[in-house]
Amino acid sequence: MWESLIIEPFINALLFIYDLIGENFGLAIILFTIIIKLVTWPLMSKQIKSSKAMQDMQSDPDWVAIQKKYKNDKDKLAQEQMSFYKEKGISPFASCLPTLFQFPVIIGLYQSIIQTMGNAPLQMLNLIPKISPWLKDVFSFIPGLQEPISLIPLNSQFLWMDIGQPERIFIPGISFGIPLLAVIVALTSFLQTKLISTSSADSQSNQMSGMMNIYMPMLMGWFAYSLASGLALYFLTSNLFSIIQYAALGRFDFKNLFPKKNVEVVKK
Repeated sequence: MWESLIIEPFINALLFIYDLIGENFGLAIILFTIIIKLVTWPLMSKQIKSSKAMQDMQSDPDWVAIQKKYKNDKDKLAQEQMSFYKEKGISPFASCLPTLFQFPVIIGLYQSIIQTMGNAPLQMLNLIPKISPWLKDVFSFIPGLQEPISLIPLNSQFLWMDIGQPERIFIPGISFGIPLLAVIVALTSFLQTKLISTSSADSQSNQMSGMMNIYMPMLMGWFAYSLASGLALYFLTSNLFSIIQYAALGRFDFKNLFPKKNVEVVKK
């Protein structure tokens, strides 16, 4: 089921875009990522609205009163919280949907890249049955497009990297490769999390958000460092598109990049 629902559609979509733009697999991944982000735009919009509603909730007088009233009764407070969510139309799980959607996309895209990048005869024989008949019909219908099978093996070179291998850039005089793309992925992930993070009246919540703002970019950078560079291209394109998306929806808070520390002046 995983192959038929995720892997094969991804492979066919990548092959179609790859030939349509002139056999450039790096650009195919970038365009594929943009398409995925456009498809999930409604989910992202819900996530943004939910995050804003959760932030406004912390300063809502009704919620503050509920917290004070039931501060010693956690069960009752939880019930009142769910009632408050329903009354205000807040969906606490909406903010998780885009993140949950990302995981099968990441895993499926990684496996699709590895399978389409195979150059060994056995790997190519395993790839050919996964090319759908509808794609062959599309290729024959549109003049100028090659047959899908004739595209194999794919051109794996994009800029300085091999899409099927972890990215490294080699500089004369340095004996090891520099993971430039992994560094950029980590930086854009950090920039994205900082710009979209929201403050809360709950210090514990703020502390957890601060930890996630550090650990998530490190995790994304590690994936980009150790896995195929095609996946790192997906991460980078996704991060940049998300930043543009949040800017278009007016949800940036540039003050998060340079937070001001509250300095207490003690008068003697």
